[in-house]
Amino acid sequence: MEQFKEMTSKAVPLPAENVDTDQIIPARFLKATDKQGFGDNLFRDWRFNKDGSLNTAFVMNDPRYSGAILVAGNNFGCGSSREHAAWALAGYGFKVVVSSFFADIFKGNALNNGILPIQVSPVFLKNLMTTIQEVPETAVHVNLEDQELSYPAAAGEIAKTSFEIDAYKKLCLINGYDDIDYLISKKEKIEAFEEANQL
Repeated sequence: MEQFKEMTSKAVPLPAENVDTDQIIPARFLKATDKQGFGDNLFRDWRFNKDGSLNTAFVMNDPRYSGAILVAGNNFGCGSSREHAAWALAGYGFKVVVSSFFADIFKGNALNNGILPIQVSPVFLKNLMTTIQEVPETAVHVNLEDQELSYPAAAGEIAKTSFEIDAYKKLCLINGYDDIDYLISKKEKIEAFEEANQL
């Protein structure tokens, strides 16, 4: 898994509430068993019209918006437990998703796939969403080590908030570990413990 410590990026605003995993990646695209290729169908039914042409009214097809940060509405990732939703977001290129609430299973899937879900207050989310919509070039900064998200707000001020993350998942993201990588990183200590505690 790719290391994640700190990043600055433009952000894509998705002002939709209660986005469930079937909207993130529709069920008909879940046949594959590896993580590759899901980004092409991220938000498929919103990004494309029924004839396969681009839906130019959808924000992700708006050339003003780009970046590795998705700023979603309230309650993102609800619905089913499909890990493919995280695969689709990662495959498209998102490394951070910001919302005021995440479903627990989605949050776990995101962290397991190198995506940082940042939960902020509804007020902070609304202000960030408005700023990005009005100024698409806004540079959003995420510092995982300090657990802070910030961006330039009105009147030259910096809007900043802290966020919570499980300590183990933070360690894994910073070091680029999945669960197996983490165990391998402890191999010498495990072997030393076994050597010292033989019966």
